Amino acid sequence: MFQFQHIEYLWALTAIPLMIVLYAFVIRYKKKTIKKIGDPALVNQLIKGYSPGRFFIKFCLIVLAFAIGVIALANPRKPQGNTMVNRNGIDVMIALDVSKSMLAEDIKPNRLERAKQLIAKLIDKLPDDRIGIVVFAGRAYLQMPLTTDHSAAKMYLSSATTDVVPTQGTVIGDALKMCAAAFNTPEKKYKAIILISDGEDHDEAAVKTTQVLAGEGVSVNTIGIGSPEGTTIIDPATNETKTDAAGIPVITKLNEEELKNIAANGNGIYQLFTNTDEVADKIDKIDSQLKAMGQRSISENSLVNYRNFFPWFLGVVLVLLLAEFFIPEVKAITKKAKATSKKQAALLLLFLLPAVLFAQKNNTLIKNGNDAYNKKEYSVAAENYKQVIDNDPANEKAQYNLGNALYKKGDTAEALKAYDAAIKNTKSKSEQSGTWYNKGVALQNKKQLPECIDAYKKVLRLDPADEDARFNLQKALQQQQEQQQKQKPKDDPKQKNKQQKQEDKPQEPKPQPSKMTQKEAEEKLKALLQQEKNLQNKLRKVDVASPNKPEKDW
Repeated sequence: MFQFQHIEYLWALTAIPLMIVLYAFVIRYKKKTIKKIGDPALVNQLIKGYSPGRFFIKFCLIVLAFAIGVIALANPRKPQGNTMVNRNGIDVMIALDVSKSMLAEDIKPNRLERAKQLIAKLIDKLPDDRIGIVVFAGRAYLQMPLTTDHSAAKMYLSSATTDVVPTQGTVIGDALKMCAAAFNTPEKKYKAIILISDGEDHDEAAVKTTQVLAGEGVSVNTIGIGSPEGTTIIDPATNETKTDAAGIPVITKLNEEELKNIAANGNGIYQLFTNTDEVADKIDKIDSQLKAMGQRSISENSLVNYRNFFPWFLGVVLVLLLAEFFIPEVKAITKKAKATSKKQAALLLLFLLPAVLFAQKNNTLIKNGNDAYNKKEYSVAAENYKQVIDNDPANEKAQYNLGNALYKKGDTAEALKAYDAAIKNTKSKSEQSGTWYNKGVALQNKKQLPECIDAYKKVLRLDPADEDARFNLQKALQQQQEQQQKQKPKDDPKQKNKQQKQEDKPQEPKPQPSKMTQKEAEEKLKALLQQEKNLQNKLRKVDVASPNKPEKDW
C-alpha cells in the first residue's frame, strides 16, 4: 500500500488554483492589449504566427510538472522486504536488580553479568514483542521505555551497572510499580513483567503490589539468580569484602521463597538460573506462557524497508519541463530557428544527462548501504555511504545513515561528525529531530552528559511529543546530578570560610574563678552525677523498647 513520507508537503498543491487564476488574468490582459493597439485585422496579421493553443499546452505542462514535483517532495513509498510491518506480540517489561548483592561471584563472573546475558537471550526469544527495561536497587528507574527496537534495548542493557542507581538496597515493590507505569495502554491483557533478582527484598510491599498487578491483567514472572548458601560481596569502591554496621562480612543469599511467592501471586512462573545455556532453553516456557495470554497487532515502522518512488516522479517532471521548453508559442519557424532549437536541445540533454546518472548512482549506493546495514555489515554500509558523500557532500540521507553505521561499528566520534553534517544539511524538522535524537543517544553512551542533554532538548523543541527523548533527557539529567555529587569536594569552601571567620574572632574573656565552698561543690557534683544516671536509665529503656536495626545497603 502506497503512503507519503512527508504528507505536509502536499499542502503546496493548493497553489494550483492560484496558478489557474493567474493564467486567466494573463489571457484577459492579452486580449485587452490587442484591442488597445488598433485595427483588429492589422493586429491579427502581425501576430498570425502566435498560437493560443500552444500557449495553453505550455501552461498545462508547467502546472502538471509542479503538481508531480510536489508529490515527489512528499516521497510516495511502498513497504517491501521481509520485515513484517505489523507484529503480533505483547508488551514485556524486564525488571533487573542492580543492587550490590548482584556483584556476588557465586555465579561467575557475577550475578549481574549473567543476568544481563540472560536478558539479551530473552530479547532474542521475543522478536515480535515490545520490550522495556527497569533497573532497581534502593529505588527503581526506567532505563528504557517500551520499544520494538531490540538493538536499542541491548544497548541500554549494556549500560546497566550498580552505579546507575545511587540508593542501595532492594525494593522489588517499587520496581514492579515502575514497570506497571511504563505500560501505556488501558487494556487488561497483552502485558507481562519478568523480574530477575537474587530476591533479597528489603521491601515488604512486593507481594501486595504483585497481587494488584495480577488483578489488572499483568503477568509477573521471576527468575532467581544466585545460590541458596550465599557468598560474600566484594565492594567495588574499596575492592574489599563488604561488611555491615557491626563489621561482620555480609553474606548474600538467593531468596527463592520470595521470588516463588511473587510469581505465584502474579499468575506467572518462577525459574532458577543455573547457567546461561540451560536457562535459555527453559525460556521457551516463559515465552509459551506469555503467548498463551493472547497477542495483538503491534504497528512498527522503525524496521520497515521502503521502496521510494520520488526519483521516477522527478524524472517525469524533467520530461515535462523539457517538453514545455521546446514547444514554441508560434506556429511556424524558419529552418535556421529549427537548427538552433535542435542544438539547444542537444546541449541541454548533454548537460542534464550526467546529473541524472549521478543521482541514480547515489541512490544505488544508498540502497546497497541500507541492505548491508540490515545484514549488520556496518563497515560495508559505511563505505557505501561515504562514496555518496564524496560525490555529494550535502546529501543529508547519506550523512544520517553513515552516522548510524559508524555508531553500530563503535566509532562514536566519527558518528557524531556525520550526525552534525546531516543536521546542517537537513531542512525538515522531523528529520532534524531524528538526527538530534540519535546524536543524543551516542553522546549519552559516551558519557558526554551536557552535550547529550542539549541534544535531547533540541529534539523536544522540534517535536514536543517525542516521549523517548523525554525519558532519555530525564535519565541524562539524573546521571549528571549523580556525577556532580560524586565530583563535589569533601571540604566545602563555604564551611572553610565560616571556620576561618570564627578563628579570626577575638578570644572570649576567661571566666572568673568560682567562689563556691568545698561543701557546695560536692553537693553540686552529686546532683550532676544523679542527672547523668537518670539519663542513662532512660536511654537503656529506649534501647530495649526499639532496638536499632542496622540499615542494609546491598
